[in-house]
Amino acid sequence: MTDRGEAALGLSRDRLQIGPSAMVWKGDRLEVQIDEISTPHAQKVTGTVTIHPSALTDQELPLTDDGAHVWRPFAPTARIDVDLNRPGWTWTGHGYFDANFGTRALEADFNYWTWGRFPLAEGSACFYDLERRDGSTMATGMGFAADGTPYSINLPPKQRLSRPFWMVRRDTRADADFRPHQVKAMLDAPFYNRSAIKTKINGEETVGVHEALDLNRFRGPWLMPMLAVRVPRRRRWPGA
Repeated sequence: MTDRGEAALGLSRDRLQIGPSAMVWKGDRLEVQIDEISTPHAQKVTGTVTIHPSALTDQELPLTDDGAHVWRPFAPTARIDVDLNRPGWTWTGHGYFDANFGTRALEADFNYWTWGRFPLAEGSACFYDLERRDGSTMATGMGFAADGTPYSINLPPKQRLSRPFWMVRRDTRADADFRPHQVKAMLDAPFYNRSAIKTKINGEETVGVHEALDLNRFRGPWLMPMLAVRVPRRRRWPGA
């Protein structure tokens, strides 16, 4: 990730350009065009990730009562084609496309959250569990049919996952007779963890993406200097 200045942004009806990379809507698919430098080894990462939604939804989930934070599941069920310039980084699989929007910093309103999205035989399921700064909580489960139609699902009990290297607390949803567990590490940071986990939702075993975000840690003064090293800033564009 790189923080870039306003000159690096380009926005039109079908294209979002940020520096050398872009997201482009092409008819029935979204193409993510990647041209970046990775950290910490400064290697070039180029290629495309193409998202083919089975359907697009108009659903939104407010995460605070005043609507300052919103989760938007654009395509909870999709096929993705990955073609990047690394051995083994070319494949096709099950995917999704969502986004979070907000008018305040996340750390201003939240202490902690977990989120998960899991493919099901007839679509997908998403879970949001969060703790707000004012002491209130939210626990939400949503099902989506393959055609994008939302439907209510029974919320399985919350269960603990093992802690990763940085010891971020991790919870997820799983049937009471099943012990959820990580099957693939994706990203482990002092305040954030993303992984593929196996769980069981209302009788159906599935592997999906799970994240845990600890914003109490993120607010810690010791973390900000680390982020400055990991996320460089480029104020000028082009050429920087």
